[in-house]
Amino acid sequence: MSFEKGIELYKSGKFEEALAIFNELVKANPNQAELHLNRGRVLSRLGRTEEALTDFDLITALEPYNTDYISDRAVVLHLLKRNEEALTELDRAANLDPTNPYRFSSRAYFKDRIGDLEGAITDYEKAIELDPEDAVSHNNKGLVEEKMGYQAKSKKSFEKADDLVGYKPKATPASQPSEEKNELPKIGSKPAEQPIPPVQKKEMTFNHFLNTLGSVFTNASSRKEFGDYLKGILGGKKR
Repeated sequence: MSFEKGIELYKSGKFEEALAIFNELVKANPNQAELHLNRGRVLSRLGRTEEALTDFDLITALEPYNTDYISDRAVVLHLLKRNEEALTELDRAANLDPTNPYRFSSRAYFKDRIGDLEGAITDYEKAIELDPEDAVSHNNKGLVEEKMGYQAKSKKSFEKADDLVGYKPKATPASQPSEEKNELPKIGSKPAEQPIPPVQKKEMTFNHFLNTLGSVFTNASSRKEFGDYLKGILGGKKR
């Protein structure tokens, strides 16, 4: 049984078969974090999130100062609705990696999800201080400001995000009806006269939270796999 075969089965949705392979691999190599990570992913897709957490617990025990592992464990805790523990882990990751803007933008997103809007703003501001050209943080900060009723501030945040991605809204001539005016407003969109491209003004989905957190992997392909795995657990639902 090979690691590659386990990944192939996982990708094809054959989770029980993939689990059998990763169980054997973990048995033969009990201290390899990557094996526990992938078994945890499979267990989560099977709805066995408590068992998945056991693997994530072991991963962080093997590498207690790996902030990617700490953050990913926080995600699993959030899936289990253990939000106080999840926040503690995100705090620990930020304390260990204080110059990484993603530690603050991910915690900001999490705080918004649990209703700490002021805390979310503070963390987005810290993320922006560390990376002033992060359009996503500017955009998401604007969404939180909008939710709090700070319309002028949110407008400024959205405009900054637009500038960073080079987006220039096109006004629709008053004499010509537009298709947008005949559509219902889309979730997470700005008013119709100021349409925002998907890369910018989008719903702050849990999938974005995963992307913001970073990954236990170092390559883009594996990062996408991890995001897809947790997106699958949630059924692709939005807030």
